[in-house]
Amino acid sequence: MAFFPIYIDMQPLKILVVGGGAIAADKLEKLVEFSKDIAVIAEKTNSKTDDLIKEYGLTLHQRKYKEGDIQGFDMVVVATDTVDLHRAIYQESRGARILVNSVDNTAYCDFIFPSYIKQGDLTVSFSTGGASPAFARRLRNYFLNKIPNNVGEFLENMKSLRTQIPKGKERMQKFDAMAKEFIEKNFKS
Repeated sequence: MAFFPIYIDMQPLKILVVGGGAIAADKLEKLVEFSKDIAVIAEKTNSKTDDLIKEYGLTLHQRKYKEGDIQGFDMVVVATDTVDLHRAIYQESRGARILVNSVDNTAYCDFIFPSYIKQGDLTVSFSTGGASPAFARRLRNYFLNKIPNNVGEFLENMKSLRTQIPKGKERMQKFDAMAKEFIEKNFKS
């Protein structure tokens, strides 16, 4: 099954991560780039998870997950090695308008984590629909070396110009020409 690529504003979302090991730390590392309203429920946490919790001021509930813990959250990431817990949380979320990502269990996912590149306002993602995260990661790394370091600066300038130049055909043509020039000048082939 293919997943629809979507970019959402995660700033207002309350996120729950269930699990505290290496996979949970990997997911937290990605999530904190987009939101800081994150709680973690885990009996044990590794040092990387602990460091992320401290550095970003996340909430830690050091205990087992209990039914009902997802209430009040918009998004839940289940990063444990217990498939029964993944299934139970996913089933609990049905009808509750809570999005669930169940790590390595796409059958219990509303969304998946793509491999992505983020440089300033540029975010490019790569996904294989869960078929091969390793391939998506390799593809990401290939393109990472193609994107120039000054792309964030360029996009900041474009954002500023959008507030200064009135909408219309002339603005569209100017921005298209600027984008074309930037790409031709800066992107490696």
